[in-house]
Amino acid sequence: MTATLPSLARLKANPAWASLPLFDRTGWKRTAFGEFVQSIGERAEPRDAQGEIYVGLEHLDPQCLHIRRWGKGSDVISGKLRFRKGDIIFGKRRAYQRKLAVAEFGGICSAHAMVIRARPDKVLPEFLPFLMMHDRFMNRAVEISVGSLSPTINWTTLKLETFDLPPLDQQRRIAEILWAVEELIVSSRKNIKAIDDFELSLLHAAELDRGSIRAAKTLFPAVKLEALCSHIVDCLHSTPEILDDGYPVIRTADVVPGQILLKGARKVSEETFKRRTSRLKPEPGDVFYSREGERFGIAAPVPEGSAICLGQRMMHFRAAHDVEPSYLLAMLNSPRVYGQVLASVIGTTSPHVNIRDIKTFSVPKPPLAEQRRVGKKLAELRGARFALESHISVTSLMHSSAINSFA
Repeated sequence: MTATLPSLARLKANPAWASLPLFDRTGWKRTAFGEFVQSIGERAEPRDAQGEIYVGLEHLDPQCLHIRRWGKGSDVISGKLRFRKGDIIFGKRRAYQRKLAVAEFGGICSAHAMVIRARPDKVLPEFLPFLMMHDRFMNRAVEISVGSLSPTINWTTLKLETFDLPPLDQQRRIAEILWAVEELIVSSRKNIKAIDDFELSLLHAAELDRGSIRAAKTLFPAVKLEALCSHIVDCLHSTPEILDDGYPVIRTADVVPGQILLKGARKVSEETFKRRTSRLKPEPGDVFYSREGERFGIAAPVPEGSAICLGQRMMHFRAAHDVEPSYLLAMLNSPRVYGQVLASVIGTTSPHVNIRDIKTFSVPKPPLAEQRRVGKKLAELRGARFALESHISVTSLMHSSAINSFA
């Protein structure tokens, strides 16, 4: 990001900056927001911006400084705001969503956003996004918003709000630290995308998935999903009594692709555990699958050394004797099966898929040796993916803490 905002290179650094206490507050000045930034109100009509990039609020991710997706000017029908590279696009409607991003290109954006531009003699463009991401700024933005259904910030009010502003040399130091952490997060996300792409290419290369159920052609015979399993068990459709201690009961919230998160799982008594595992007691290699809710269609293996039971909205799979468990897991998490899940979903408020439908899903069944090869490689990829996600989580927490410590 610093390469796209060159003022850091032009600014003369404090020669003793490395010995300064982190976020030293010497020389900080309480300053009205409108004194160090501009609100850019340049309008753009759709007929004049047909081929330009369009960024709507729906394209901004909460608490993410990067614009990852966008539309085009020909998609819009009403007047928009024009922005240029280095400007900040800040969602002034529903500010509690914390939508704020730095533009790495020029274009037009929603009129429900503010286009904020730094006054470089007062605030570095590299530093400004972090000041605006600070809890103090965001909380104040919410407080001064007007309206009930779609609370919105008025520039005439926001520009009068005051914030502590460091001298430029301290802004530079803070920006260098925070952008370095930001780049670590971005790099990890790119690696996750590379893992996802490689996982799909592995399935394609093995002729196990073509991305289209109707057009799927495999080197191996297609069978019903139930042919890969010795058991498929649905959950008990009753809510268990939750205790402070006992056996973990796994719900959809406890499942991510390839892993069951035991740390936050709720607990049930031994009696409830025995009742909920009477049909099939979970063993290592078995798979739990979320069949309902916002996170349906996710499979994870039963971990070693854990006595757990099936919670609401879940299903339990056990591989057949001639099926590698890691291959069954790979199929349940594959685009091929997920596409069939989407085609079979029932309901809108709480979308779910029935066990009788899942049993009939079409999947390839290669020889056991090929199952093991694919299953092992996909398990390795998911392990690397989970490690990266954990790294992002920890780094993001550190990033947020650092942002909120300087002002």
